This record gives sequence, C-alpha cells and structure tokens, in this order.
Amino acid sequence: MIIETRAYARAGLLGNPSDGFFGKTISISVRNFGASISLYESPELHIEAQPQDLSTFRSIFHLRDTVSMLGYNGGIPLIKAGIKKFGDYCEEQGIRLPNRNFTVRYRSSIPRQVGMSGSSAIVVALFRALMQFYKVEIPLEILPQLVMVTETEELGITAGLQDRVIQCYEGCVYMDFDKTMIEQKGHGLYERINPELLPKL
Repeated sequence: MIIETRAYARAGLLGNPSDGFFGKTISISVRNFGASISLYESPELHIEAQPQDLSTFRSIFHLRDTVSMLGYNGGIPLIKAGIKKFGDYCEEQGIRLPNRNFTVRYRSSIPRQVGMSGSSAIVVALFRALMQFYKVEIPLEILPQLVMVTETEELGITAGLQDRVIQCYEGCVYMDFDKTMIEQKGHGLYERINPELLPKL
C-alpha cells in the first residue's frame, strides 16, 4: 500500500513575522501549490532523489543557475532530518516503532525562495506519512513545533511557528504565540477561522 500525503503553501495575512516575538498572526493555506510525499514499505529505508537533488549538470552555467534557483541541498536533507526527528520524538514519548522500512519520495510545486514555506511543507507532509505508516498519533498542537525544530535544530534553518501551524491546521488560522503558554505547554493558542468571513483576497 502506498501512503500519499500533502501539505500546502501558506500566506500570512496579519501579524507577520510577530510569531518570532510572541505576537499574534492570521494565516491561510494556499492550495494552488503544495508538497507531497509518497511512502511505501520496502526491504531497506530508501529516499528517492529528485532532479534538484542530483549532482550531474550539463555545464558550469547549468550548475550556477540550478543552485541560484534551488539552493545547494534540494529536499533530501529535509527528509533525513524529518525522519530523525520523528524517531527522536517516538523515543522520548516511549513509543516503540516496529522494525519496518520504507521508500519515500517527495515532490513540490511550491515556488522556491518567495516566502510560501516550501521546505516546511515537505516536512509536514513527511510527518503525516510517517504517522500513518507507523500508526503513531502526534497531537496537532505539538506537530508544528516538531516540524520547526526539524529545520532549526537539525539543519540550522531560521524558522518560526506560524508557517508550520497553518500547514498543519490548514484553512485559515488565528495564532496567539503567548510566551508563557509556549514555555509551559510547547505551543501557542491556535484557532481555526471560517475562511468565508475573509474579504475577497
């Protein structure tokens, strides 16, 4: 059985980037663009490389243009970091994972380097696939924090909670990143809003 999961691009409507300063924001999902994960059981754990992960180029100019558009690493470091953080979380929670391996492939239509959170969408979709594969439930309010530390702690990417919250909750979400609440519970107050209440965007 192939597990298929997806996470969408996002746009901040109000408050951006106050999530980094314990403020409040409202964000929406942008379902025109997304990242998807395909995952299925296999004898060994295998991450399939995508064109942006390859190291063969037609010329020095092709390499230069590719790096300028896609960066140096592609998505494989995100996949590796996400798998590691998922394993770390399960160990910390006393969740014993069965000895099952998988092959994982990612795809993304989210434009790079325009602030639509393409990297975190890959990690969110990956966590959803791993949760299904291993039958592990991670509380929705905790998941954005796990996605964020995957990027910040494992890969040194500067990141805030807002992008990960909207990608985990989807739709339109009001977020209050109250400092005391985050320090005590590990998450803020996240409340879904009916997108029909918004003005035409």
